[in-house]
Amino acid sequence: RASLLLASCYNRAMKISVIIPTYNRADILLKTLEGLAIQTMPVNQFEVIVVNDGSTDETQQLLERFEDSDANGPKRLHLKVRHQENTGQGIARNNGLKMAKAPIVLFLGDDMIPHENLLQEHWRAHEKFSKKRDVVLGLIEWHPDIEVNECMEWMANGSSILGRFGGHQFAYEKLLNGQHPDFNFFYTSNLSLKRSFLREMGENPFDASFGQYGWEDIELGYRLQKEKGMVMHFSPFAITYHHHAMDEANLRNRMEKIGQSAYLLERKHPELRKIPHGFKKAAFEVLSNELM
Repeated sequence: RASLLLASCYNRAMKISVIIPTYNRADILLKTLEGLAIQTMPVNQFEVIVVNDGSTDETQQLLERFEDSDANGPKRLHLKVRHQENTGQGIARNNGLKMAKAPIVLFLGDDMIPHENLLQEHWRAHEKFSKKRDVVLGLIEWHPDIEVNECMEWMANGSSILGRFGGHQFAYEKLLNGQHPDFNFFYTSNLSLKRSFLREMGENPFDASFGQYGWEDIELGYRLQKEKGMVMHFSPFAITYHHHAMDEANLRNRMEKIGQSAYLLERKHPELRKIPHGFKKAAFEVLSNELM
């Protein structure tokens, strides 16, 4: 009875469930967990759920060491871990959601180092925007340890190339300039929403058919907005730092995966017209051909 009472009190005190899918990023994941361990929000008010998506590096050992370290002193994190075969981050988030207990779910990337006030700022935003349909997007900045090159600037600048063809990673400059976020900004690298609202999309809200990189979150955001009246709010004070360098050497593979996801999104929701058509398609085919 005593243990049940403690568990009940713990669940009532808990405010946020942080869900992190991860794949082969043990070194950066450690920084992410360490950042969550020094949050200003008391440790009994949040839990961290890491879903290991079939990593082949030291991720499993890291998570075991991190769990063991809590046994030797005051608990730094309420950490839950699930291991699955490599089936994609959408399925990983679905599985993490099944383990969540808090009223607010925060999706975080495994290469996002949180500011110490991240959780407190997300909670403060939800106290202000308290309707079930209100969703909070935090700000993502490059980690100061990373040297930002032109490729990275383009990936995170949605205003480049006529304001339409940059920003394949993020497009925060639009929000900082006053634009209101819609489903296109449903970035699950730093985004929180009411668990009860997400549950309205079923047990597995993220579409498992998006097996490649990206856009399974944008697709869910579109359905939430279209079917459930989702309203997104931008909180520039809820900050994470993206610790992931990119260059032109790996850009081609990333863009091919983005293209595959774009075609899948086009088939599911043709009204969004996420891929070029007609003259625009022909122009891009010419521009993308290598010079002989």
